[in-house]
Amino acid sequence: MARPLPAEVPAAAALGALRRAAAFVSRALPLCRAHTVEFYTRGLWERLVAARPEAVLQALSNAGPLALGRPLAEAAGAELGDDDTFSNVFCENSEKLINVHLFALAAKYYSLSNLDVCTPLEDILEACRGENRETTGVKTDEFMNNKKSHEVQMMSELVDKIVNYCGIKQVIDIGSGKGYLSSFLSMQYDLKVYGIDSSNSNTSGAHERNRKLKKHWKAYQRRGRTNLKSQRWEKSNDRPVESEMKCTAINEKPLIDSSLQSQDQVALQPSCSFTEIPTSETSKQTEVDSVARTQSDDSRLSEEVLAMLNVLPADAVEDFSLSQRNYGELCEEEKAQRKMASLKAKASESSESNLYIPLTSCITAETELSDIISDLEDCMMVGLHTCGDLAANTLRIFTAKPEIKAVCTVGCCYHLLSEQFENQEDCPEGVWGFPMCQYLKDKGWCCGRNARMSACLALERVAVGQMLPTESLFYRAVLQVILEEIYGVTKSNRHVGKTFSKSSSFIDYVRKSLKKLELDDSKLPDSCIMDYYEKYKHRMNELEAFNMLKVVLAPCIEVLILLDRLCYLKEQSYIILQDNIAWSGLVKLFDPVKSPRCYAVIALKKQSCFLSGSKLQIG
Repeated sequence: MARPLPAEVPAAAALGALRRAAAFVSRALPLCRAHTVEFYTRGLWERLVAARPEAVLQALSNAGPLALGRPLAEAAGAELGDDDTFSNVFCENSEKLINVHLFALAAKYYSLSNLDVCTPLEDILEACRGENRETTGVKTDEFMNNKKSHEVQMMSELVDKIVNYCGIKQVIDIGSGKGYLSSFLSMQYDLKVYGIDSSNSNTSGAHERNRKLKKHWKAYQRRGRTNLKSQRWEKSNDRPVESEMKCTAINEKPLIDSSLQSQDQVALQPSCSFTEIPTSETSKQTEVDSVARTQSDDSRLSEEVLAMLNVLPADAVEDFSLSQRNYGELCEEEKAQRKMASLKAKASESSESNLYIPLTSCITAETELSDIISDLEDCMMVGLHTCGDLAANTLRIFTAKPEIKAVCTVGCCYHLLSEQFENQEDCPEGVWGFPMCQYLKDKGWCCGRNARMSACLALERVAVGQMLPTESLFYRAVLQVILEEIYGVTKSNRHVGKTFSKSSSFIDYVRKSLKKLELDDSKLPDSCIMDYYEKYKHRMNELEAFNMLKVVLAPCIEVLILLDRLCYLKEQSYIILQDNIAWSGLVKLFDPVKSPRCYAVIALKKQSCFLSGSKLQIG
């Protein structure tokens, strides 16, 4: 009997949360849309904030999202009532921020963690939990950096649970990039994975990376299975005498010598290049000799022997159905039949499991996956930090294609989203990344690129002490004053990039930046550059406080984007011709300090969750 899925957030509740968050963010949009580069040239502090910089920083630390350790009710005290509580955050006429304390509380109030619209990860993992399956137990941090390791480990476990719950084996990784998630899903969980990325160089790199990873994987499997063999031997030693006698031949003739067992003590260097670990020729020969002895032994092979034989590389062991002793006794017809059956079994194994195939293709909302994947079957679509419109298009494909039974996507790069009510000429086909749901479309909602860029800021990292690069932002803002006052340049197609990290001083920064912008720096003496620096140096705290306001607003803008996607899925559940979504929700999948874009949009279709002809229960 299938477990019911977790209680689903009702469509009305998701839409209500979206409405409330949108009402607050709409009043904060002047702050969200302001560009730090123009901080001094447009007088942003004077135009948008009434309080002093020191008061802003103190209020954010004491009451707002920066005070992550304090619950919202504790930070608010008796002030927290309803949405009207925050009506006096901004001045009605000037649009200035006038009450920083209420602003800080509102930003926390309208974050996903307080809107009660997320499903706990533990709930969906428990609901989709099936029988425990034996895996290799390889740690992802031996192949990837800490951030990617955390993401791949958490997401792959969830994907494995969902595909098993839905009874499918094929996964399509959209925007697969370097293929870390795809490789791990195929090898650790024995899934057939197609990784699709628009970059041919990413696809080629994923091919090579996967090839090297497979070499390592064999070593890890040998190591893991040797441990399993040792555990089984220990258990067999506790059995009655009759069981011990059955294992005598095994104990006298071990298939694996100590050199292989010692691989447990070998530590791989964590590296993305997957440098191969050499195996000694002596160890290889010992393994081959051991197999030969076992195959010549007339005694019945026990489960322990079969388990230990799995330690060997696949091509080092003959198919037992074609062993030398029996093969000579078969007639030619039976030989041919057995050989054909063996070939079919191997072909089936290579085509259906433990397979990762990187492909290059640009995915849009109209993409026909069957044109890219010839053996497309019932499958799950996943996306780990899919950029811009790709996350939205993944959801559209999921709702439109019956063979896509489940979806789990974590978006990122919100600044690359196309917006219907911003620059319509950028998307002539009329399929936009934002908004997706009907409510925001009817309202003509537009965030703007700068606001979407703000949504990418990492609040939790700032809250634990990873401060913003205030000095580099200050350099760039003062440079903009120089560009406008000395050179008359307000906008340029060129960018200064990472010049700050390569500069020894503000003077050096300005000169290198001017060269990048192809402007003549000879008419600008060092003394003039330093005059600008001294003029604005005492106002650096304004810039710091302003950027902290934008950091605090970041989760509220992300709420709009994520709830827009969730409400879109809820809407599809009520469309008569597409009434096939059994469950949809938002799940906090990652630690936001390690991976700031940590929320996954997940959905499962009804027809993917039929068991024995009865419809899946939904809690």
